[in-house]
Amino acid sequence: MFGRDGDIPWYEARRDATGLAPNPATTPEAVIQAYAARAVAWRGTFAVHTWIVVKPAGAPRYRRYEVVGFGVSRGTPAIRIDRTGPDNYWFGAQPEVILDRRGPGVDALIARVEDAIARYPYPHEYRVWPGPNSNTFTAFVARSVPELGLDLPSNAVGKDFLPGGAVFGAAPSGTGWQVSLFGVLGLLVARAEGIELNLLGLNLGIDLAAPALKLPGIGRLGVARPASAG
Repeated sequence: MFGRDGDIPWYEARRDATGLAPNPATTPEAVIQAYAARAVAWRGTFAVHTWIVVKPAGAPRYRRYEVVGFGVSRGTPAIRIDRTGPDNYWFGAQPEVILDRRGPGVDALIARVEDAIARYPYPHEYRVWPGPNSNTFTAFVARSVPELGLDLPSNAVGKDFLPGGAVFGAAPSGTGWQVSLFGVLGLLVARAEGIELNLLGLNLGIDLAAPALKLPGIGRLGVARPASAG
């Protein structure tokens, strides 16, 4: 996952399209994608920011859904829709595709994704650590639609913050389970994610399916995994 140029202030960094999202004009099939990019400013040392985009079959454009903290303290909703293009640089950081689902059956998944977004329990709340934040949002959608099989990066800080103070829940990928104490202490065991130990919101783990270490802040070191395809 690509970082940003440290010589350029984050607020002046590029935010143009990367070309990672398939062109709707030449891709009539339904598409769901999820992206991750290094977070803004000092937060990028420890974490990534994630978001979800959808395009129903035949639609001329994507809809982008994400949670951001800018303006929330002044009453702006945390959930933003189409704040920018589907695959744009995140304040200078090039995103990585972490989920790519297309074709038959995806329209039905899009409907479920948007239903989950409407049910997100923190639409007007944002907290950098331990959550709810952008990764709490993406993980909530993933757990609500386990057929996506979304394997979030281990450095998506906030993904382990379980809504409602729950201690036990499904892994975001839907392929295992986790216990978590307010997102600051916990353990996740799943086929997709492997084993992740959460200490103060930072994850240390191992992926046995595609051998790799998962290190706090750094993320994955080892065999690259393709974007989740469900």
